[in-house]
Amino acid sequence: MPGHTENEITIAAPLSLVWDMTNDLENWPRLFSEYASVEVLSQEGDTTTFRLTMHPDENGQVWSWVSERTPDRGALTVRARRVETGPFKFMDIFWKYKEIPGGTSMHWTQDFAMKPEAPVDDKGMTEHINRNSRIQMELIRDRIEQRDRELRANA
Repeated sequence: MPGHTENEITIAAPLSLVWDMTNDLENWPRLFSEYASVEVLSQEGDTTTFRLTMHPDENGQVWSWVSERTPDRGALTVRARRVETGPFKFMDIFWKYKEIPGGTSMHWTQDFAMKPEAPVDDKGMTEHINRNSRIQMELIRDRIEQRDRELRANA
């Protein structure tokens, strides 16, 4: 059975700010704690192909891969997939945003399968993604809410 995760968070900020900040790829190293750099490789229509490089892990290993990402502002969704799959057979990510009372709901769905030679299996990666998604979503929430407070203070 392939891996599947679903994680969601409520951000006390307007949908437009959440959308803009989470879809500003070049700003991801300041939004996520795990990314050291983002390099945009190409743009075709609404689809961006980019390289993500992580900070070194506890063993000093630096992970990097190429993904493509297509936001749909009208539908409030983003579809992404790894182009360079590394240890994954495939990795597909779906982001969904929804305006709710008091802010914005941001939902991530990740579907994937690990290659047999990968250092972890589907179950192990599911646990890792769920643990890390919660950490990153809370960090993103805090940074967006802080930015919203700054914008309101300067208005």
